[in-house]
Amino acid sequence: MHPKQHPSSKRTCMCRPLPIPKTNPTNPKLREKCKELIIDNSQLEEYKKKLLNDLNKGLGKKTHPTSIVKCFITYVQDLPDGTEDGKFLALDLGGTNFRVLLIELSKNHFEMRSKIFAVPQHIMLGSGEQLFDHIADCLAKFIKDEKITNETLPLGFTFSFPLMQKGLTKGILERWTKGFNCSGVIGNDVVQLLKDAIARRGDIKIDVCAILNDTTGTLMSCAWKNRHCKIGLIIGTGTNACYVESQKNAEMFDEEDRGSGKVLINCEWGAFGDDGSLDFLRTEYDRDVDEHTVNPGRQLHEKMISGMYMGELVRLAMEKFTNEGLLFGGKGSEALSTRDRFYTKYVSEIESDPPGTFNNCKEILEELGIKHATEQDCLNVRYICECVSRRAAHLASAGIATILNKMKEPRVTVGIDGSLYRFHPHFHNLMMEKISELVDPGIVFDLMLSEDGSGRGAALVAAVASRRR
Repeated sequence: MHPKQHPSSKRTCMCRPLPIPKTNPTNPKLREKCKELIIDNSQLEEYKKKLLNDLNKGLGKKTHPTSIVKCFITYVQDLPDGTEDGKFLALDLGGTNFRVLLIELSKNHFEMRSKIFAVPQHIMLGSGEQLFDHIADCLAKFIKDEKITNETLPLGFTFSFPLMQKGLTKGILERWTKGFNCSGVIGNDVVQLLKDAIARRGDIKIDVCAILNDTTGTLMSCAWKNRHCKIGLIIGTGTNACYVESQKNAEMFDEEDRGSGKVLINCEWGAFGDDGSLDFLRTEYDRDVDEHTVNPGRQLHEKMISGMYMGELVRLAMEKFTNEGLLFGGKGSEALSTRDRFYTKYVSEIESDPPGTFNNCKEILEELGIKHATEQDCLNVRYICECVSRRAAHLASAGIATILNKMKEPRVTVGIDGSLYRFHPHFHNLMMEKISELVDPGIVFDLMLSEDGSGRGAALVAAVASRRR
């Protein structure tokens, strides 16, 4: 979770979905200017066509090298069946925090102990060796604390960055995302880099039996509880999706053991639009956000949806409308003009205010040095937040509808994790409503909140891999 998304706060922010309110801004000029942030169903149908085309290109052997949406093979062929048993370690790296977990599984029972470690900024932007030495150090501390130094346990490694997998235990980093930019890792096998760091220490024994990303972990975690779960979705710091595909359609699958005939596909849909295909939906705010990231021109779909960028999109719109005299009587503040100062958690908190009340909104604006906001200003700020968050929910919904329609399964549960989906008060209901409008007739779907996909899911992938050995 990005620290600017949903850290602890005394303000009310409902975790359960609330009825979707419709805010009407009092300023018609502001309403008109926000129209570009509202995507209608005809635009979403165009989006779906483009995404489906990119998914098929990612799956095809001839088209994969030039495909923007990579559809990487995960080599996970089996979902949990409830027979998984034993102790498993899991590592989870996907943001500014890193976790080590010990998980004990038995039939329909699970016990978990874990510890969170920070990933400092200098390590996020340092060398690959520094990063993996830090991970190995955290792992060694945890193993000693748990008194399991003498055991060699299977380990699942959740590494939530774009990987070209060559097998269950070999993953080549394609590119960094989410603010990481460690040197010497792109183009290399991250499992080997982890093993090398462990070997440099020489004090712990680990059997790395699977590498995966948080999206795969989310699907596996939900599938352990719900046999209909065949899509995993992350809407948090970043966004991504994975789903169960027939191996015959996955032309990049190059393993002889074809087992189940199915395989999980890691879409890496955050990169959708990097070739300009989403330009018809992108706004000046999207372009501004993109220009100031560590990876300009990359992950454009992600930058329209995920929690790492949502607060900044809202801030840019608020700053512009203030400068045009449409908000706060034209008088802003230094904080409002400071990049990344409007956190994504503010969006969820402002939208958690009951209709007609603005307690959270007023408190947040005061934190930003805006003490002269009227109720009309608060109404307009809420409307801007709603436009940006609804656009994100509708884009994610159109993506899921595209995958549901492609799979043609009569009943599918979508397992979802990520702080934005988890904490935003309306995201679930917005997605249920919009997917229903965009999915083919006859397909029944449900959205299921994952319980620790990147932790439990990593252990389950390791457990299923152990089962196949």
